[in-house]
Amino acid sequence: MDLSYYVCPKCGKRFSDEEMEFVRCSYCGGKVLFKETPPLAKKVRTD
Repeated sequence: MDLSYYVCPKCGKRFSDEEMEFVRCSYCGGKVLFKETPPLAKKVRTD
C-alpha cells in the first residue's frame, strides 16, 4: 500500500497519513491540508 503525503500550508510541514490522528496538522493544529500528488507521469494511448 502506498503512503499518502500531506502538506500543511500554515507551517509547511510534510507528513504521511500514518502520522495523522485527525484531519489536522500534527505540528501546528491547522485544519487545511493539501494532498501531494505523486511525481509519476501517466502514459495515455491516443489510438
